Amino acid sequence: MTEQFTKRSLVSSIDELNAWRDRLLAERKREAELGVNELRICTGAGCIASGSLRTREEIEGQLRDRGLADRWRVVGTGCMGPCFGGPVIMVGDVVYERVRPEDAAAIVVEHLGQGRVVERLTHRRPDGRHVARLEEIDFFKRQVKIVLRNCGVIDPMRIEHYIERDGYQALAQVLSRKDPDSVIDALRESGLRGRGGAGFPTWRKWTFARQQTDAIKFVVCNADEGDPGAFMDRSVLEGDPHSVIEGMAIAAATIGAQKGFIYVRAEYPLAVERLRIALDQAREVGLLGQNILNLGFDFDIEIRMGSGAFVCGEETALMTSIEGNRGEPRPRPPFPIEKGLWGYPTLINNVETLANIPVIILKGGAWYAQWGTPRSRGTKVFALAGGIKNAGLVEVPIGMPLGDLIYDVGGGTASGKPFKAAQIGGPSGGCIPRQHLNISLDYESLAELGAIMGSGGLIVMDDDSCMVD
Repeated sequence: MTEQFTKRSLVSSIDELNAWRDRLLAERKREAELGVNELRICTGAGCIASGSLRTREEIEGQLRDRGLADRWRVVGTGCMGPCFGGPVIMVGDVVYERVRPEDAAAIVVEHLGQGRVVERLTHRRPDGRHVARLEEIDFFKRQVKIVLRNCGVIDPMRIEHYIERDGYQALAQVLSRKDPDSVIDALRESGLRGRGGAGFPTWRKWTFARQQTDAIKFVVCNADEGDPGAFMDRSVLEGDPHSVIEGMAIAAATIGAQKGFIYVRAEYPLAVERLRIALDQAREVGLLGQNILNLGFDFDIEIRMGSGAFVCGEETALMTSIEGNRGEPRPRPPFPIEKGLWGYPTLINNVETLANIPVIILKGGAWYAQWGTPRSRGTKVFALAGGIKNAGLVEVPIGMPLGDLIYDVGGGTASGKPFKAAQIGGPSGGCIPRQHLNISLDYESLAELGAIMGSGGLIVMDDDSCMVD
């Protein structure tokens, strides 16, 4: 392999950032011309629990033993989505599921060596037929990946992979234009609403934060994901931490903040580890710290870990915990935008909201608003859990009917028995029974049923599930 990412240099201007990206893309093109290909294996927490690290070691060993190591690069990625099939491997658009160490030789010899798909390891449809290609698998067909654009594609521990995919280009654009109003206009046009559960318009929150006149302001990422069955934020931090870092930096540049905090659950050790690596790498190349891109912008981020208190997902309790006190909610008003951390204006967004920001800046609000409903634009990430066949991480346009999400994407109940209800929105949410399978998954429609979108955890129950239990 020709990939060399061991030495990094300081990126002190937009021209240098662009030149770095262009060099990386040129290197990729040269590798393709030399016949170097890529095998991606999920190393998210779920697949690691299923043994993906041992499978990866065996694949790398087989490549060395068979003289193919110079032709194939093995990339450990974040969550690819189909947690029901872990460990998951992708070779081009071919998807392999439940790949054990003992399957490594077959993949290396047959597919990587001879170009022949190993059918027995591909996805099996309900009718028993095996399908190998991404576009043939129902789980993926109706997804639109914006937040999850890099999850399952890049190595989250290599900033170079993020840079190749236009990483930090949105931040560079915002800093060079020095026009916060254009950022807020793009967010207004996009229709993005807070993905933490309340659904408050993001542009409006950022406007209020920008209007505060205090010299000190903070940006906080709420990654305290406590809803049962929810793993959306964890998966983004594990698979694409730089998208959240860049989103926070754009927020800080827009509202006039110099310091950020990511409040993450201590029960997410892999997410914390990869987040720390990403922060260190961003500082190393000058994309966090003093005078970023030589454009007079100072911003840095610290990690704060919660101790498992569910209440710390509430923003005022979260701030109290960051300050070093027992995480207890505060009365509102005043709201965090007015008096937050240590009494200063504080902008708080969750992981999914922030991960949307760089794409909206680069592609425009109108591009983002093409998905969703008139009042709930864009996409939503859901964690499908409970008694569902295709459990995993999905991103679909807001407004998709619940029944489509459960049956078309999720494959129906794992037992094959009739669907009883879906619990959505965590402990603050509600249960949607089968007579409402046609409900549109948007903020307003769910509120009419007395439920909420929440952060995106969705637990499926079949006829055998006891609602009292």
